Amino acid sequence: MAMFVHIAPENWAKAILRAGIRPDRRWIDAGKAVYAVPVTPRFFRTHQWLREMKRRGQRTLVGVYFRVPGDTPVRVGFYAGPEQTMTAAEAVRLFMGHDDLLGWQVLLDEAIPPTQIHAVRRLPQLVGWRYRPGAHKTLPCGCDYCQRGRYGARRLRRECAEFLARNVRDAAAQRKR
Repeated sequence: MAMFVHIAPENWAKAILRAGIRPDRRWIDAGKAVYAVPVTPRFFRTHQWLREMKRRGQRTLVGVYFRVPGDTPVRVGFYAGPEQTMTAAEAVRLFMGHDDLLGWQVLLDEAIPPTQIHAVRRLPQLVGWRYRPGAHKTLPCGCDYCQRGRYGARRLRRECAEFLARNVRDAAAQRKR
């Protein structure tokens, strides 16, 4: 049996314990699936998606831990890339063997019945990456499309425009020398 964690809003916890986890497309537009990550000894890697999912407006998220048989077919891949099909046991082995799998996820096409749910636990709410893996200490995109409706968007767009103008001036000064 392979153990996975599914991140869900706290107010869904009772319904999940009662009815299980259904494939849903409310959070991601890639189609109906149960999104999860294998439980590994490294807490950050296991719960890497928590902070990114908080950007979608939920206040508190919980980890729903469940087990599936090792021969269950799953899809594994980077969140914006192609997926490959393998068994649940192979997916766990893949996550245990690599250190650079930030942004990877496991998609299960079947619903998880309540009998397979092991536990629902509150998690520290500041675990994981935001925007994309490895984005720490990099400027977010300052274009109007990416920042539409975001908190602090006007200031960020102004700072990005100033940064670009300063770089253009510096490049022009370099060429004159």
